[in-house]
Amino acid sequence: MTLPPLRAGLVGYGFAGQTFHAPVLAAVPGLELIAVASSRPESVLADWPGVVVVPDTTALVARPDLDLIVVATPNAQHHPVAKAALEAGKHVVVDKPFTLDAGEAKELAALAHARSLVLSVYQNRRFDADFLTLRDLLARGELGRPVYFESHFDRFRPEVRDRWRERAVPGGGLWVDLGAHLLDQAVQLFGKPDTIQLDSAMVRDNAVVEDYFHAVLRYESAPHAPLRVVLHATTLAAHAAPRYIVHGTRGSYVKQGVDPQEDALRAGQRPGGDAWGVDPLQGELTLAATGNWVQNKTWPNRSGDYTAYYAAVRDAIHGVGPNPVTPEEAVALMELLDLGARSAREGRALAP
Repeated sequence: MTLPPLRAGLVGYGFAGQTFHAPVLAAVPGLELIAVASSRPESVLADWPGVVVVPDTTALVARPDLDLIVVATPNAQHHPVAKAALEAGKHVVVDKPFTLDAGEAKELAALAHARSLVLSVYQNRRFDADFLTLRDLLARGELGRPVYFESHFDRFRPEVRDRWRERAVPGGGLWVDLGAHLLDQAVQLFGKPDTIQLDSAMVRDNAVVEDYFHAVLRYESAPHAPLRVVLHATTLAAHAAPRYIVHGTRGSYVKQGVDPQEDALRAGQRPGGDAWGVDPLQGELTLAATGNWVQNKTWPNRSGDYTAYYAAVRDAIHGVGPNPVTPEEAVALMELLDLGARSAREGRALAP
């Protein structure tokens, strides 16, 4: 049976909307980008000459020809825009972080449930090549029982830019930005931690909001105990640490480099073709074998594919597949992000 195409509207055409949402959504069969709410119509039409540009959220959610609203606004607007879309009877995708706090997240989840609408959060990093590869490696038991996991997003951006993400505004700062990705990946691999302790700081000259964090997640309960997970991000790393370091009872895995999809999208490429999402930097395994150490054994990478997220959203709306990131998962992650922020304020480990 051929399902009718779903018509999508996008709120916001800044970095997230232009780079991560419009080209990825439009590359998925059965999804059509119909309209965009933006104050920069010239930018939208330069990239997507066939779409309709409207001035604001109210005009967009009122359109009867839209099935799905994608929220790619600054973080402080995620809750009100998503709420307006749900109240208008639209399915909704919200860029991460879901909301400003868990209370807002719970309100949206309840509203979506009451209206029987699909509400999902764009956790595209679940579809990174390196994460898919690591997940498969752990599932196969190649490393035995993991005892230590380290995950980094290290960048070198010494100049503080004039953008909302780097201002002292609700929803600004690195913890809710990159922490939302790293924490989600850790939960996907190992579940909810027993405690979380976050250290954050403003490390760049003229920084006004945290641009460094180091979180330690402790797992003291079965099936992962004892396990330590370190999540780290900084804007001052001219020489980046490995993306992943995993130590287990049978060996270790180290992965350098990051998934190539963001750089490709930044460069104006659009998803598709055999080369899309291919990460040329393979991870290195060091495994115990008959009492000897086998060095420099590479592990083949899977290909990343952000379009898989939107394909899953399409199927969930049609009722033929699961929601790739459920409201319940999104609420649980917001609770952990809130807990991490509280831990940094209080300077101690906290239990969920």
